[in-house]
Amino acid sequence: MLVGGEGTRLRPLTRTTPKQMLPVVEQPMIERVLAQLGRHGIEEAVLSLGYRPDAFTRAYPEGRASGVSLAYALESEPLDTAGAIRFAARHAGIDSTFLVVNGDVLTDLDIGALLSFHRRTGAAATVTLTPVEDPSRFGVVDADHSGRVRSFVEKPEPGKAPSNLANAGTYVLEPGVLDLIPGTGRSSVERDTFPRLASLGSLYSFPSDCYWLDAGTPESYLRAHLDLMSGARGLPPAPGAIEVAPGVWSAGEVRIDGEVSAGSFLGAGAVVEAGAKVVRSAIGAGARVAGGGSVEASVLLAGSRVEPGALVKGSVLGYGSAVEQDAVVECTSIVGDGATVPAGAHLEGSRLEGPLPGAQAAPCA
Repeated sequence: MLVGGEGTRLRPLTRTTPKQMLPVVEQPMIERVLAQLGRHGIEEAVLSLGYRPDAFTRAYPEGRASGVSLAYALESEPLDTAGAIRFAARHAGIDSTFLVVNGDVLTDLDIGALLSFHRRTGAAATVTLTPVEDPSRFGVVDADHSGRVRSFVEKPEPGKAPSNLANAGTYVLEPGVLDLIPGTGRSSVERDTFPRLASLGSLYSFPSDCYWLDAGTPESYLRAHLDLMSGARGLPPAPGAIEVAPGVWSAGEVRIDGEVSAGSFLGAGAVVEAGAKVVRSAIGAGARVAGGGSVEASVLLAGSRVEPGALVKGSVLGYGSAVEQDAVVECTSIVGDGATVPAGAHLEGSRLEGPLPGAQAAPCA
């Protein structure tokens, strides 16, 4: 499992917390990925670590999460995707068919069907594909009717992609593929390894229209929560959550004196005061929405607060952050851990890491 990236697209949340350790409806993203693997019989995962490895080892000191045994492979320097795969596989002594997953991809992929296809074709490597609207943001393949990949193009120019089927970030590899990856330095599986395998005729593709989400952007991180809370991926939205009102879920004791709509979740100790309004949002453990405050289609991480008259819409508040009275945070803004949006301020598409003057604002789309 590749979890070594710095998660720059989700900053400032990832300045202190690796992307895969961020919660998705109160459960760390990595645990959701591991749980999906475990449901398909995967018993052991090797984590390829780079950025803030201590966060993973501290969270899982016994080397186990979501029923899956964990091993840790710590890169001494960034190796890119192919280099990280080789390093982790060699570190773990892998000598048979193995699965590679990206730790920020949430999916309901049928791994059993993927493995059966891979073995049936005799491929050296199989890459999963998902249909996307804008293939220029991803690796795209051109494949024949059998699934054999004729070409693999990483992030093609807009309008020049050979198909709308994008690399979905889950691969099955034979150990011999590791010999094609340089033993030192950076190497990309998307730009180096897969194109070479395609030229050899040994790369196959496995398209799937199952649920798939790269949760590494602010927009998709929000969507990951909304999809779970709406029931799009089944219910409950988090392990052990209970329905306290129609479509409203909680994990532990909460206080709801205000209005909370269906498609919402409250963590243990969360408070929605009288006169407050919460619409399709995740309110983390111990977070508080004061009377007159409104939260819409947003995520409040644990301990954050929204004061009277404040509005948070389509945005994320980091741990222990605050939106003071009558302030507005909207348009996929991210307020970092412990940051405060001053009373009456207006953030649109902003990343707030500290005092408001340091925010980098962008026009609201």
